[in-house]
Amino acid sequence: MFRVVLIVLCFSVANWAIAGEFNEVLKIGDLAPAWVDLRGVDGNYHSLSELKDKQVVVVLFTCNSCPVAKDYEDRIIATAKKFSHVAFVAINVNRIPDDSLEKMTERAKEKGFPFPYLLDESQQIAKHYGANFTPEFFVLDAQRKVTYMGGFDDNANSKLVKREFLDLAITATLAKKSPDIAETLARGCRIRFAREPRK
Repeated sequence: MFRVVLIVLCFSVANWAIAGEFNEVLKIGDLAPAWVDLRGVDGNYHSLSELKDKQVVVVLFTCNSCPVAKDYEDRIIATAKKFSHVAFVAINVNRIPDDSLEKMTERAKEKGFPFPYLLDESQQIAKHYGANFTPEFFVLDAQRKVTYMGGFDDNANSKLVKREFLDLAITATLAKKSPDIAETLARGCRIRFAREPRK
């Protein structure tokens, strides 16, 4: 009996050790999961490997249907333009009609997204990143290790923002330094993961 309890305890500790403070899948310093052949609003298929020449990549999980994600769009666009030498990639994994590729294409055109907007109907890439919210951000360095994950800033109201977490993380990563704040709790709408079929 003691051995069984010990094994369970060790497994629990090992499981806890591989995750971050708020992320149940990744921790800072982990190699980022790669995506392959996700269709974008430009009609092309995109993979992480096509960004091999970029020193920093920002992966953001977002969607059309979340009002919080919409509220952040202008801030995200401004940051992407500010760091024009950094690759930004937006990924949507929701399956509802408002988040269809057709609707994504309309939204990207309307807002003038200066970055690829990709759809993963399998929802696997969000699960591999441990993403649960829209919007949620991951900063990757030249080796594609995670240097930051979490929210864009510390307040959904742009007038009340005191800490711009993403901006600071990108700046630190470009300088090959660790961000002072490497992980935060993302705020927004829950990703609409499909229910797993019962076995």
